[in-house]
Amino acid sequence: MILVALLGVVLFLLYQGWQNDYVKPQQVAAATAAAAATAVNGNAAMAATASTDSTPAAGADAQRRVHVQTDRMEVEIGLAGGELRRVELNNYAADKQHPEQKLALLDDRGSQLYVLQSGVAGSEKPLTSSQSLFTAPQDQYKLADGADSVDVPLEYTDADGYTVRKVFHFKRGSYEIGLSQTLLNHTGHELQAAAYARYQRTPPPPEAGPSFMRTAGTFYGIGVYQQDKPGSSSYAYKKKAFKKLDDETYESKQTGGWMAMLQHYFATAIIPPQDQGADFTGKHLPGSGLYQAQYTGDLVPVAAGAEHAFDTKLYIGPLEQGTVDAVAPRFDLVEDYGILTPVAKPLFWVLSHYHKLTGNWGWSIILLTLTVKAAFFKLSEAQYRSAAKMRKFGPRIQELRERFGDDRERLNKAMMELYKKEGFNPLAGCWPLLVQMPVFFALYWVLAQSVELRQAPFMLWMQDLSGPDHYYILPVLYGATMWIQQRMSGQSATMDPTQQKMMNIMPIFLTGLFLFFPVGLVLYWLISNLVNIGQQWIIARRLEKEGLGREKKA
Repeated sequence: MILVALLGVVLFLLYQGWQNDYVKPQQVAAATAAAAATAVNGNAAMAATASTDSTPAAGADAQRRVHVQTDRMEVEIGLAGGELRRVELNNYAADKQHPEQKLALLDDRGSQLYVLQSGVAGSEKPLTSSQSLFTAPQDQYKLADGADSVDVPLEYTDADGYTVRKVFHFKRGSYEIGLSQTLLNHTGHELQAAAYARYQRTPPPPEAGPSFMRTAGTFYGIGVYQQDKPGSSSYAYKKKAFKKLDDETYESKQTGGWMAMLQHYFATAIIPPQDQGADFTGKHLPGSGLYQAQYTGDLVPVAAGAEHAFDTKLYIGPLEQGTVDAVAPRFDLVEDYGILTPVAKPLFWVLSHYHKLTGNWGWSIILLTLTVKAAFFKLSEAQYRSAAKMRKFGPRIQELRERFGDDRERLNKAMMELYKKEGFNPLAGCWPLLVQMPVFFALYWVLAQSVELRQAPFMLWMQDLSGPDHYYILPVLYGATMWIQQRMSGQSATMDPTQQKMMNIMPIFLTGLFLFFPVGLVLYWLISNLVNIGQQWIIARRLEKEGLGREKKA
């Protein structure tokens, strides 16, 4: 059994290596080639539904970019279309090995494309597109010391006699970006116009590690929030994974709300005025390999000689606990803990307070583990007490097994009669464990989904709580503590031979599995096992005094 388990782990590693070396490069190359054909898309020809324009503006001016530097981000704005082409997050490194290279959440370099396009759509034709060359007063903007914000103005004047002014508004200490688009109508006739904004991206690159870890709880797709009416407590929140958008288009006409593109740890969102109409669509663009999340506002009449401003808010940043709550109504829904959110959020609240105390997320995880184990001590005691009673019946159960042999029906009937006669419920030990399971799963989501733990160091060789232990020390220690815990529990005495073999193989199997788990998760389970061993020793002493301890062999 041990050799089979080890062979399975080796084969799994070989499969993962083959995927990384051959399959993924081909997928990335195919996606890059497809995206290159339509790397720059135009805006809408009509306000209600926008269509793409794959013809980029030509010339040197089309390649010019405005660079913006704030305390939170480095931004590149392309003058062709006035698009956000690159947004680097100053506080987040692309990877742990190269902290000087900051994470580009929006980017149009290399194999990935992820950009924000915006403009003004008309009822008959696009008023701005990717061929529209905006002008800017300067090429460099920087948030000045002591200043709370910096504005970046762009302007485009069309030959038909209208002007569109864009202003990107950046705030200190914020990942929110204000976008104001003003249409000045000098055409001599009324224009029907609406603002739009959309994110377009290639499929996200696969995360490091085995496929089951990348897909377990890591969502890539769109999220749309819809209130019944402004200020209402009734709402709907819909999520669509990118894979589902391959087959169907998501559409929602509503008032206010917001739309986001979601990925592990980070999100980009479009947040229109909450009292105005919004048309949200999410889809896969055929032939391009791109996914699109788009907002289009209501058509507004702009009289000749008049002007109208369209305001939209953007969010491009991490899913920091507490911070995202204030971005928009119920924007905290992007913090994806699934159905266990009511349990996970209080756990993170406790974890964050321990972090304020220790200044280290590793020690915070240990303190949180001790807190949870202390809270469930009585339930653990009930579970161990049930196991002790089960051991007491061990010799009699073994006698029944020998008497009935392979006759499972008669054996089960005899065991149930024994339990009924002795007034013992063999399932009693399961209930404490079932009560604790939601907390354990919620802790998994907290440790796996919280951006605060991304690349967070602990101590010694554990310098990234969100990555695997490259020295495999923690997984091996976990397996050893699990083996010790099993031997202390004495549960194998009441198991049949097949169950005993499965029990013996579990520490090896889980050790192989935990080789790929983030250090923070393995640390939690290791400390939990150590606490369990201590609790079992304490409870065993109590049970011995009550006559329920394990019988000593002569």
